[in-house]
Amino acid sequence: MLRIIQFLEKADRFHGAWPHFLDGSTGRITPYFGKYDNGGDLVETAFLIQGLLAARQYFDRNSAKEKQIREGVTRLWHGVEWDWYRKDSSSNFLFWHWSPDHGWYISHPLVGWNETMIVYLLAIASPTHPVPAALYHDGWAGQSQEAVRYRRNWSRTTQGDSYTNGNSYYDIKLDVGEGTGGDLFFTQFSFLGFDPRAKRDRYTNYYLNNRNIALINRAYCMENPRKHAGYGGECWGLSAGINSGGGRPQPREDNGTICISAAIGSFPYTPDESMAALKHFYRNLGAKTWGVYGFHDGFNQSENWFEPVWLGLNQAVNVVMIENHRSGLLWKSFMANPENQPALQAIGFTADNQASVR
Repeated sequence: MLRIIQFLEKADRFHGAWPHFLDGSTGRITPYFGKYDNGGDLVETAFLIQGLLAARQYFDRNSAKEKQIREGVTRLWHGVEWDWYRKDSSSNFLFWHWSPDHGWYISHPLVGWNETMIVYLLAIASPTHPVPAALYHDGWAGQSQEAVRYRRNWSRTTQGDSYTNGNSYYDIKLDVGEGTGGDLFFTQFSFLGFDPRAKRDRYTNYYLNNRNIALINRAYCMENPRKHAGYGGECWGLSAGINSGGGRPQPREDNGTICISAAIGSFPYTPDESMAALKHFYRNLGAKTWGVYGFHDGFNQSENWFEPVWLGLNQAVNVVMIENHRSGLLWKSFMANPENQPALQAIGFTADNQASVR
């Protein structure tokens, strides 16, 4: 952890945000997505900070090294200028990218429902560069024409275009989400540390909403309207990965590719269904889906294609969500940070003890 922290302190940062990709040896930016992507990436930075804050609480002993870890994480956390990525004080949105050469050229607003919820939670919680809690409702969950248009443009549906949905799919109610809820990584990346259990905002209980999105995803695979080989109750999970994804409601983006982390990363929400999928991937497909680093990213049985490599981001989902199912370790560690509860109260989260799987 100290090595990671010391590397991150020396790596390229742009108003406190790291780039989407950087060189693992030098820490210098790699503009993988083109010349305009040569600056800070607030979303990937939020995922990183979420993990670092979990580590800050986990390493709680009085040894010199653990104290260094806590102090190092705090410096990195305090250095992120969340308010800079608002563009200006009149904006209702946070923005994904900023480049020192091209400014706000990409100009991609963060509008939910998708994987970026944690950005707003951390930005509101920041003790050094906070944004108003109102941005959660006016930006992330906003119902402005700009927000509605954004959702319609990427989801290509009007269902859920005002953040809330209210429809049922396969007799499963969906409170929040466009169409059938989108890719399953939406229910995972922001919730690796943020524990959605026993709480709700004015829109939904996200633990139950995430569970329903996973169950809808599985039900779609069981129905299998495009008749892809392999799909079923033990072989399900549509999400972004190599040769798959897009975030749009099914079946538009369904090309027959199962993303393994979709089902495995849903363990805290759907433990029985996820365990059935894990056993199928491991026991029935075996070496086609499993290797030295764990499960490969995905496969497509209609094309007899099995991805031979691993995608680091999805590997993180597998490991962290299995542990959150087993012990809640990452949830407990992240939520123990003292900055979290005041931010959730400012947003309007309240206790909600509806029945849950665990």
